[in-house]
Amino acid sequence: MTEQPQAAPASAADPTFDAQRRATELAILDSLRAVVDPEIGMNVVELALIRQIILGPDTTEIKMILTTPFCPYAGAMIQQVKEQAESVVDHDVKVTLLAERWDPRDAGLMW
Repeated sequence: MTEQPQAAPASAADPTFDAQRRATELAILDSLRAVVDPEIGMNVVELALIRQIILGPDTTEIKMILTTPFCPYAGAMIQQVKEQAESVVDHDVKVTLLAERWDPRDAGLMW
């Protein structure tokens, strides 16, 4: 009878999942729940406006969309997203607006 090779257990050095990185992403998302779209009355996380969080050692980038292309509150919301995320990480946060159109059917879906 031959022995089957066993898979090595996942280690902290395993690049497929970084628990600390995920905890930071979730902390940022939790902080972003304070940013509410004033026209709709829901936060940017519930509205699925946050598309990606890219954590780096010296800077973090948050890619987001708006509910409408000419949202009158865009500037204020972008600034609030930046400030809320910077309350979690110890470095600068860049907020990038994507040209993607928002679909209301995505609202309520969680990360």
